[in-house]
Amino acid sequence: MYIELKNINKTFGDFKASDNVSFGIEKGSLVALLGPSGSGKTTILRMIAGLETPDSGDIIINGDRVNDVSPSDRGIGFVFQSYALFRYMTVYQNIAFGLEIKKMPKKQIRERVDELLELTGLKGMEKRYPNQLSGGQRQRVAFARALAPNPKVLLLDEPFAAIDAKVRQELRSWLREMIYKVGITSIFVTHDQDEAVEVADQIIVTNRGRVEQIGSPKKIYKTPETPFVSEFIGQSTFVEDYYKLHGFEKGDYKGAIIRPEFVEAFKTDNERFKDVIGCSEEGVITDIMFRGNSLEIRLNVNGIILTTHRSLERRPVEIGEKMRVIIYRMFAITEDKAYLLENKELIENDVHNVHLESYLYSTDGYFVV
Repeated sequence: MYIELKNINKTFGDFKASDNVSFGIEKGSLVALLGPSGSGKTTILRMIAGLETPDSGDIIINGDRVNDVSPSDRGIGFVFQSYALFRYMTVYQNIAFGLEIKKMPKKQIRERVDELLELTGLKGMEKRYPNQLSGGQRQRVAFARALAPNPKVLLLDEPFAAIDAKVRQELRSWLREMIYKVGITSIFVTHDQDEAVEVADQIIVTNRGRVEQIGSPKKIYKTPETPFVSEFIGQSTFVEDYYKLHGFEKGDYKGAIIRPEFVEAFKTDNERFKDVIGCSEEGVITDIMFRGNSLEIRLNVNGIILTTHRSLERRPVEIGEKMRVIIYRMFAITEDKAYLLENKELIENDVHNVHLESYLYSTDGYFVV
């Protein structure tokens, strides 16, 4: 592993920011530290950078223990949430700042800055000041400045937090592409799960100072290992009386997490679902919310409120309307584990793992149900 944290502990007064944190990161990978506010993710980032010192444990970079190494000697590039650009310096001067501190020859500084301006798409903006740039452009300057000294590791603290939604979406793809071009080992902190899933090779989920789960975005999303991860990742509904739902039996669980994609609701007269009608039960629509490209529907099923999504191309529905509802699966949870439960009725009727979306299309390719 290129970066290793071994049994890291850090306390601020009575607050345990890091509680026996251990993980490893491979060279060249792009990793997200994902968790809610106060989960300890930024503290981890700052300890790697040398801006905070662990109370105990070891931080290792490229085989060297760096606990006692100064931040300037760790070979770390840091991009702050607020950009931290010098407002009285031009784009060129901001990017060149770290190189000038190192007293690099002017010719080499100019070559390196020109290279980074080209790489980050800032060519032609060298003489502008930060207040003459958009939020996305300022973020690119901060990225270029962090890369200028050729660091071993790049750390980014909530890199898109100060940028509006549309630009943030564009910058996610840009950042991923740039980091792969440069080939630098990178860690970014975020509380936005969509951001982590879209950008990172690997996600480290943190909660209350502990690491809850480590894995690829797909693994984290599809196979959460703990109650916290199952509820934090995705859009989730906690159901205590999950065994009241058709196809599930009571077990030694304290409840279950059900996501919208685990739920299918269809009209009672829909012939396309006749083969699975026996696996369904009645639900009544209690609320409908427009989400742009779909409707978010809430249904009362046996006294349990569930959420599902419905394409705008399907037949209209209204509050109070009765629907047939199938729950494919759920995550049942204990105090410290999450388990995937499949609908037994679907398994017994030989439609296990068959997504019912295949029932929704007419021969001309349009939704009709």
